[in-house]
Amino acid sequence: AFKFPAGSIIVFDKGYVDYQWFAQLTHQKVSFVTRLRPKTVYQVKSSRNVLATKGIIADECIELSSAHAKKRGSPKLLRRIEFYDTDKKRTFEFLSNNFHLAASTIAAIYKDRWKIELFFKAIKQNLKLKSFLGRSRNAIQTQIWIALIAYLLVNFAKHMAQEEWSVQRLLRIIQVNLFERKLLRSLFVPDKKWRKQEEPQLRFFL
Repeated sequence: AFKFPAGSIIVFDKGYVDYQWFAQLTHQKVSFVTRLRPKTVYQVKSSRNVLATKGIIADECIELSSAHAKKRGSPKLLRRIEFYDTDKKRTFEFLSNNFHLAASTIAAIYKDRWKIELFFKAIKQNLKLKSFLGRSRNAIQTQIWIALIAYLLVNFAKHMAQEEWSVQRLLRIIQVNLFERKLLRSLFVPDKKWRKQEEPQLRFFL
C-alpha cells in the first residue's frame, strides 16, 4: 500500500471507495478528495454558507449512516460538496475529509484530476501503454518515463511533418519503418527531395 506524508492531498475516482482506508488516511492526517457514490446514505450534521458564483451549491458536514460504512470504520464526519460545472453542464458531489480548504478549491482539485486522467488516456491510446513489463515501483516508473520521452520526441518531430498530420499518424509511420535506417525528416516530409548537404543538419535516425 502507498504511504503518503502528513499534509498530502490525494484525489481518486469514486470506484476506489474504501471506508476503512478513509479512516486510515484521516488518522495519518492525509486529505482526500473523491466523488460521492450515488445513493450513499448519510446524515447532514451542519452546513456552511456557499458562494453560488463559484458553482458551489452545498457545503455540508455529514456522517455516513449506512451499515457498511459503520462496519468498515468510516471517519465520524466527512465533508460533502455539491458543485455545478458550467463546462460540463452537470452537477457533481464530492466527498472529502478536508474541512480547511474552500469548497471551490476542493472542486478545483478534483477537476485537475480529470486533466491527469486525459493525459494518461492519451498515453494509452498513442503509445499502447496498457500493460507493464514489471510490477515493481521502479519498473513501472521506468516504463512510464520511457513512454513520456517517446511521446515528447514524436511531438517534437511533429513540427517537421506536413501540416495537419496528427501524432497518431506519425506513430503509425514510425511503426512501419521501425527497422529502417532513415532520416525522420525524409519520413515526415516525403514529397520533398533532401539534398545530401542538408542531411547532417538532422541526426535523428530510426
